[in-house]
Amino acid sequence: MFLKRAIDIRRTLAFRLTLWYASIFTLSACIAFLIFYIMITALFQERTDRDLLKQVGLFTAMLNAEGINAVERLAEREAQASGEKKIFFRLLYPTGISFSSSNMSFWRNIGVNRASIEEIMSGSAYVYETITIPEKRQQVRIIYSAIGSGIIMQLGHSMENVTGFFQALQKVFIPVVLALIFVSAGVGWFMARRALSGVGAVTRTARKIAAGSLEERVPVQGRGDEIDRLASTFNAMLDQIGKLVTGIKEISDNVAHDLKSPITAMRGTAEVALTTGKSRGDLERMGAEVIESCDRLLDMINTMLTISKTEAGVGDLHKRELDVDAVVREACELFEPMAADRRIDLSCDAASGAHIIGDVAMIQRMVANLLDNAVKYTQPGGRIALSTGSNRNGMAVISIRDTGVGIPEENLPHIFDRFFRGDPSRSTLGSGLGLSLVKAVAEAHSGSVRVNSEVAKGSHFEVTLPVISD
Repeated sequence: MFLKRAIDIRRTLAFRLTLWYASIFTLSACIAFLIFYIMITALFQERTDRDLLKQVGLFTAMLNAEGINAVERLAEREAQASGEKKIFFRLLYPTGISFSSSNMSFWRNIGVNRASIEEIMSGSAYVYETITIPEKRQQVRIIYSAIGSGIIMQLGHSMENVTGFFQALQKVFIPVVLALIFVSAGVGWFMARRALSGVGAVTRTARKIAAGSLEERVPVQGRGDEIDRLASTFNAMLDQIGKLVTGIKEISDNVAHDLKSPITAMRGTAEVALTTGKSRGDLERMGAEVIESCDRLLDMINTMLTISKTEAGVGDLHKRELDVDAVVREACELFEPMAADRRIDLSCDAASGAHIIGDVAMIQRMVANLLDNAVKYTQPGGRIALSTGSNRNGMAVISIRDTGVGIPEENLPHIFDRFFRGDPSRSTLGSGLGLSLVKAVAEAHSGSVRVNSEVAKGSHFEVTLPVISD
C-alpha cells in the first residue's frame, strides 16, 4: 500500500515541480559556492603575491646596500622567524644552480623551474607559479625575480592557511547545502501542492460530474490567478453544458409532443377506415390524410436537419451575390394572395439597393417564414409592412411589422428556441421551428435577428445582414 502510494506521488505534477525546484536550488548553490571559491582564491593569491613581491624588493635593496652576505643572513632570519615550513628561499645563478638556500628539508621535492629562469633572463621582472604538493595536501606560491646582476631569487610561501580555510569551508558547506536541499524540497512541495490545489478541485469536480452530478461547480478562491481563471472557465463550460442538456431535454419533450399528434391522427384515421369504411372513397380519404400527416412529419424532420446543419456550419450553402430588394419583392408577391384571403393589408417598400453575399434559397426561406408568421398571427383587417433599408453600421436591414396578436414579454427570450410555441400558437398549425430557422440562417450569413413585440399591438422583426463592401 505504501509502495503504491509512493509510486502515485512520483507521477504527480507536484512531485515533478518539487524535484525541479530542489535541483535548481542545488545547482544554484553549487554555482554560487564555485564563484565564491574562485573569488576568495584570487583574493588570497593576490595578497600572497604582494607579500612575496614586497620581500623580493627588500632583498634587492639589501643586496645593493650591504652585499650578498647580508641578503643571505636576512633570508635566513626571515625563514626562521616565519617557520621553515612556511617560507623558503634559494639564491640561483642564471644557469639555475643554487648557491645559497634556507633549510629545504621540508621543501626537498620543489625544484627549480628552468622556464621561469629563462623568462627572467629574457627581461621579465618577476615570474609567479603555484605548485601543489600531493603528499602534504597543500599548495606553495613561488616567485622568481632577479635581485642583482647574475643573481636570481626563488622565494616560496606556503598557502597552508588558504588550504585550511577552504577545507573548513567545505566541511561546513556540504552539510549546510544538504540541509537546505531538504528544506527547499519541503518548501517546494508545500508551494506546489498549494499552487495546484485548484487543479485538484477541478479534477474532483470533474469526477463528480462524470458520476452524474451536473450541478457541481469548482470553487473560485478569488485570487485572480491562473487557477482561478481555469476554474471560472471550467464553470462557464459546465453552465453551457447544463444549458445544452436542458435544451436537449426540452427538444426531446417537444419532439415527442409534436410527433405524437400526427402519428396518433394517422393511426386513428387508419383504424376508423378499417372498422367503418367500406367504400373506395373512405380508403382514399384515409390515404390522403395519412399522406398529409407524413408530409408534416417529413417537413418537420427536414427543417430540424437544416437548422442543425446551418448552426453547425456544415450546411451546403451556395452563396453568391444577390439583391435583397428583389428577394423581398418576390416574397411579397408570393404572400399577397394569402394576405388578401385573410383581408390583411400587405405593403412592400424594397428600394434600399443593398446587395449581399448569400444563399438565395435560404434567404428566401428566412423571409418567407417571417411573412408566414406575420400573416398567420395577424387578425383580418390588420396590416403587415415589409421593407428594406440600412442601419448606422451600414448593414442591410429587412424589416417586417404587423398588427397581430403580439408576443408576451416572458416568451420573447425563447421564441427562437426550437419547438417553442407560446400558448396562443398552440391552437395554430405549426411545428415551432420557423423562427429557429430564421435565426440559424441569419447567423450563417454573419447577421442577426431581433424582435420587439407588444401583446395585442403587433410585432416587429428586423434581420440585419452584412452588405458587399465597395
